[in-house]
Amino acid sequence: MKGVVAKSTGSWYTVWLDDGSQVSCRLRGKFRLQKSSLTNPIAVGDVVAVDVTNREEAVIEGIDARNNYLLRKATKSTSQFQIVASNIDQAIVIATDVAPRTSTGFIDRFLVACAQYDISPVIVFNKLDLLADKEMSNAKVLAYLEAGYTVLQTSFVAETIDQPVLDLFEGKTSLLFGHSGVGKSTLLNRIIPEASQDVGVISEQHQKGKHTTTFAQMFQDGHGNRIIDTPGVKEFGLEEMETWKLGHYFREFAPHIKDCKYNTCVHQNEPECGVIAAFVNGHISEFRYENYLNMLEDLQSE
Repeated sequence: MKGVVAKSTGSWYTVWLDDGSQVSCRLRGKFRLQKSSLTNPIAVGDVVAVDVTNREEAVIEGIDARNNYLLRKATKSTSQFQIVASNIDQAIVIATDVAPRTSTGFIDRFLVACAQYDISPVIVFNKLDLLADKEMSNAKVLAYLEAGYTVLQTSFVAETIDQPVLDLFEGKTSLLFGHSGVGKSTLLNRIIPEASQDVGVISEQHQKGKHTTTFAQMFQDGHGNRIIDTPGVKEFGLEEMETWKLGHYFREFAPHIKDCKYNTCVHQNEPECGVIAAFVNGHISEFRYENYLNMLEDLQSE
């Protein structure tokens, strides 16, 4: 029988079967022994074939080809990657400028990863109520909007979630992504109260969120909209790629790459570079270009 993986703890998987029921499953041994750069052969969102002859000992026997997936490095010092989730319509990064602070470098790595795997990204800036300098936040929002990204600003402390935020989830399978403490579980609980996800508190000493979600899990509301909550991520490493490809994943670079003298230009210090010229002329924001150079440096050192 076919179904969708709704929860993964590493050894057990909750699968929503096509007949409307759900079952806890293990993997066939061949999945565990399969050599791969991935730490998890099965991820939330995967469409799988399940042997339910004995529901008490149900087993995942196969997996359908994925439409897409989001990867992140398991740790900074390893070459292994973890599939965060698969077969998603959009990935929403929840970002905050304070308590905790989400760097634009983290956001931009997320955006590049979404572009790599053909996932529609959305940026939601939360906790506007805590911001003293809203002009700085607005400048970042404007830069992302001008680059062509969907960006919303809100605060989840209100009794009701802003309608534009709610509209994001209509008819889609959405992934929530970001640091611990930015409000992913709070948002999920407002949209799907029966999810009852634990909501963390912020460490006063470090102004960082404490982990509450420990594994990815998919939830569904009464209208068939699906939301995947994920554990808080401190850092976000990118999968290896040829250095010249990185610029193609920055939306505002695209119109200017055609003006580069070299096809494999990395927009660092090459002569007659269309991207550098666009940056100098103010068509590319300073923080986006700096984040690009930081990512490029990481790729060049691998």
